[in-house]
Amino acid sequence: MSAADANHYVLAGAGKMGFAMLEGWLRQGLAPGAITILDPQPSKPLQARCQETGISLNPPPATIRPADVMILAIKPQMLASAGPDLARIAQAQTLVISIMAGKSVDAIAAQLPHATAIIRCMPNTPAAVGRGITGLYANAAVNAAQKARAQSLMAAIGKVVFVDNESQIDAVTAVSGSGPAYVFYMVECLANAGVHLGLAPELAMQLARATVEGSGELLHQSAPVAAGQLRINVTSPGGTTAAALAVLMGAQGLDPLMQSAVQAAYDRARQLAD
Repeated sequence: MSAADANHYVLAGAGKMGFAMLEGWLRQGLAPGAITILDPQPSKPLQARCQETGISLNPPPATIRPADVMILAIKPQMLASAGPDLARIAQAQTLVISIMAGKSVDAIAAQLPHATAIIRCMPNTPAAVGRGITGLYANAAVNAAQKARAQSLMAAIGKVVFVDNESQIDAVTAVSGSGPAYVFYMVECLANAGVHLGLAPELAMQLARATVEGSGELLHQSAPVAAGQLRINVTSPGGTTAAALAVLMGAQGLDPLMQSAVQAAYDRARQLAD
């Protein structure tokens, strides 16, 4: 992306994730004049950012030219009501990129009948600090240039991976889309365990947060060393870590529990498509 990019980008919905993507694009050098944002209830930070940069926010519908790229960051339940207005902007040349959980390519195509090139993707909340990961699925109408453009847009907020079939997007949602919440909950549980052992709540949370923050950075900087190998590296036979892992890796431990949790997220993502 560059200031010389002549494409017109329409961002429909600029909540937390939409705003994070916008900030990433601006950091990457996308020209503010190339962006139109449609949001019925724009936040104060969004309004300020648009005023500061000159991004077009909620212009009169008749003045909006067709989009070269339309990013759907609205809530899934808003697609039907927003569809007629968006359909006037999404034309045959438009690449549609959706981050709506559960909404299939067919459901999107039904609301935007002129657009055929559709990509579904699932980012996650670390996008807010440029450390997210996004899984993408492109339908058969997406050409190589459009696929590269989508990859560039999502790379502005972190890593990008493509999946081979649409059903895998629901698996991406269950693993990485919802995954940050699992990690945050683990921090809560680790801190609670410290409190149970007599630590002050503030100290227990400080220890738990710093442990997960540092472990994540070590994992990041140690690539491509496997996570399992990093675990082995810090586990002394017969030591304290080994005693704890014997519980976490038991028949009723973390692995089967995590599988059940991720399966529940996957099943819910499938239900949202109905």
